[in-house]
Amino acid sequence: MRAARPHRHQVGAGVAALSLVLAAGWALIPHGSKREAVQWLDDVCSSVSRPMFSSAPTPAASNEAARPATSSKVISCEALPHVPGNSVTTVIVDFPPLAYSPAHRHPGSVTAIILEGTIRSQLGGGPVGTYKTGETFFEPPGTLHVFAENPDPVRPAKLVAVFVADENCGPLLLPP
Repeated sequence: MRAARPHRHQVGAGVAALSLVLAAGWALIPHGSKREAVQWLDDVCSSVSRPMFSSAPTPAASNEAARPATSSKVISCEALPHVPGNSVTTVIVDFPPLAYSPAHRHPGSVTAIILEGTIRSQLGGGPVGTYKTGETFFEPPGTLHVFAENPDPVRPAKLVAVFVADENCGPLLLPP
């Protein structure tokens, strides 16, 4: 015996009703929550190519190479007279929308201060952190920086990184 299948018009009516409910719900969500809802939807819909909710780095075999890269500019480097052999270097790092920085290390201590936008970052097997304008994070020397990214598909993000490392300003970025 064949199981009864719904008629095409019943399925269409169900889809239409669901669409109306979703549209009404969307209209009632506060503006800030809409951005979070969009991010949640993006995370769910893109979980085929990267881990769901992006709480881990993008797998190496996926499309991370297609994502925009970060760019950095050294804005100062000064020897530390009271700490012979060391310097403090200040760098601005720009993250275009959806920019991704793969695994790397730094030779010295790094303090990152978020100037604008949101940065998600993971250090050495620790939890993924989400940092917003005015927040900071610290990287001990040589720690594996698993990844950093700007999860926003529209707005850029920017941070200033302050390195305390060997003098002569570099190198500041090391392979994983």
